[in-house]
Amino acid sequence: MQTTGSPCILVTRPEPQTTQWAQALRAHQLDACALPLIAIEGPVNPAPVIRLWHHLAQQRLLMFVSPAAVDWFFKLRPADAHWPPDTLAAAPGPGTARQLIEAGAPCGLTSGQILSPQADAEQFDSESLWPVLARLNWQGQSVCIISGGDTQEARGRTWLTEQLRARGAQVESLLCYQRGPGHWSPAQQALARSALAAPATHVWLLSSSQSLDLLLDHHLPGLNLSAPPDWSQARALSTHPRITERARMLGITHILETRPTLQSVVAALRPPSRLPGSVDTIESL
Repeated sequence: MQTTGSPCILVTRPEPQTTQWAQALRAHQLDACALPLIAIEGPVNPAPVIRLWHHLAQQRLLMFVSPAAVDWFFKLRPADAHWPPDTLAAAPGPGTARQLIEAGAPCGLTSGQILSPQADAEQFDSESLWPVLARLNWQGQSVCIISGGDTQEARGRTWLTEQLRARGAQVESLLCYQRGPGHWSPAQQALARSALAAPATHVWLLSSSQSLDLLLDHHLPGLNLSAPPDWSQARALSTHPRITERARMLGITHILETRPTLQSVVAALRPPSRLPGSVDTIESL
């Protein structure tokens, strides 16, 4: 459902999340469209993931960096593999934790084995997860960070890896999905051109700093624009300070930060008249 006079929210997450988020925002009477800047695909070589499944009992913890990491790790699960009772799973936020519960339940993973920050944490990232993990003894324990990358090289959480290794853990990263540019239909290409031509009537909902790199390096060249975009007039909603920093480097100055939950995003996108007394909304940018 489109709200008359409201900006069009460009949801830039990978599919199927971008469509799900756009539908959820429309259910809250916000004009939202799917414009995936990133695409998620399985690894070229799934053998390391399958091998880890067969030796899962040797791991004390698997840390999943995102819902996509959960999705692909469990998609590649051998039919005879089950989650061991002494192996923990960690998530940086509630979205990844929910995905773990849903994907892991059929193979024996229980909610009691899943570690994640509190739902009211200021941010959902490695820094927020660490206080939960720091309570445990990691000396001599094996930890695997389940992540994605651009090629066959996994990109783990460097900061979290350092904290765990400082506590005596043996930490490795495993690539279980690959990131690349999102696939746009002709209608989505037209939407992007409209957003760049009329920045005041669109809001970029950014959930990844890498998505901005893909926008610049892949999507914009494919639009064949007559002139470079004026990013100083663009408006964005950012779900993490690192994303905000990358957006400012691009030249976007009208940025509002919010927690990466549907409730927080909806609250930030509401016009001030719908949130009495609030000035911290996208309409005030």
